[in-house]
Amino acid sequence: MASADVEYRCFVGGLAWATTDDSLGQAFSQYGEILESKIINDRETGRSRGFGFVTFKDEQSMRNAIEAMNGQSLDGQNCGSVFDLWFNCVKCLL
Repeated sequence: MASADVEYRCFVGGLAWATTDDSLGQAFSQYGEILESKIINDRETGRSRGFGFVTFKDEQSMRNAIEAMNGQSLDGQNCGSVFDLWFNCVKCLL
């Protein structure tokens, strides 16, 4: 995979139903440039499923956000888990 194809995306779980794409991105933007923030919604109800993804421009920004935001409050609820998708996928394969 070419370096231009690398995505620095982290999973964010334990989100409040009120959290939006914008509020998620705004909360994480203090750690670096955000390329995308996305809350995953239920197909049938349209309501948040309580998790989402944030994609950063660079790895260090993503790592700083993971370290700082794990367990922190966002929209009145603690972010129960924030982690790097690639690292955890590799861990599962070992």
